[in-house]
Amino acid sequence: MCGCGGNNSTLLIPSNKTFLLQPLIFQRPCISPSVQVKFDGKIVAPINKAAWLKYKLLRWVSFTEINGLTIIGSGTIHGRGSSFWEPRMSPSKRPTQLHFQRCNDLKIIGITSFNSPKNHISINECKRVTITEIKLVAPHDSPNTDGIDISESSNIDIYDTVIGTGDDCVAINNGSMNINITRMNCGPGHGISVGSLGRDGEQSMVENVQVTNCTFFRTDNGARIKTWPNGKGYARNILFKSLKFTETKNPIIIDQNYVDKGRIDVEESAVAISNVTFTDISGTSWFDEIIKLDCSKVTYCKDIVLDKIDIATTDGNTPIVQCTNVYGKSINAHEVDGCFKR
Repeated sequence: MCGCGGNNSTLLIPSNKTFLLQPLIFQRPCISPSVQVKFDGKIVAPINKAAWLKYKLLRWVSFTEINGLTIIGSGTIHGRGSSFWEPRMSPSKRPTQLHFQRCNDLKIIGITSFNSPKNHISINECKRVTITEIKLVAPHDSPNTDGIDISESSNIDIYDTVIGTGDDCVAINNGSMNINITRMNCGPGHGISVGSLGRDGEQSMVENVQVTNCTFFRTDNGARIKTWPNGKGYARNILFKSLKFTETKNPIIIDQNYVDKGRIDVEESAVAISNVTFTDISGTSWFDEIIKLDCSKVTYCKDIVLDKIDIATTDGNTPIVQCTNVYGKSINAHEVDGCFKR
């Protein structure tokens, strides 16, 4: 594919055809300035992890340093991930379904991905990425099957998508900036998350994120930011707007004390969180606590705005708002007036 000349090289995966793939790598150099994968057929992974030749490579299908790449079509990808989930293998030992690294001007359009062993799509060190009209599916109890993981990447547009998995619909990780997510149907899963950031004292940076006009159905979380104690760096300029929740467990959450396992007793630093707005957010919460902003005593959360929040509880109880170490303001959200430090 990359060895072909001309202005556009095309790899065709034809409709009505099924292809069994062992781990496959596409990588530079590419002669053509643009490369297209016309994906209308079906690809399937080995039937279980014992049949994989090299699953320890941690990527099933990967694209590296291919600029101008477009993957488009109505095709389906079947990762057959259950043999990796059932023994609760560590995420570090399971492969990603589709991995893109240093692929600038990337487009992913129309495809459907089922049952990845780990996350469905990874975007790493990429610039100018468009993802639209895709569907990512895995059971609600499948571990670490994130829909889209983004790291060290910028200018990412994700719109008109459906994601329902066992983990984050989208995870926005370290080094991500100018991320726009709109018109996503998310659920089941863990919502749309910035982070986690700052693990093991890592220097992390995320900025300029917009999540707008999205719906969440029975997700564990809705709009979430999560950072580890003792991390460094910042997450800033983040907007969650026009979101609709249905039976979401934690609709609005900032957790600056996120610890996956165990505990951290002494907090000496924190990833600074600032300029975050939650506005025009409505729906229902499975739990009574509709908002939890648990911020660091080291850096606090600053310039937080809660505006037009209308979230009821499914059991009819009075909604609960919990805030710790937060500076900001509420607009048209009187139930959270006591949330902020003065």
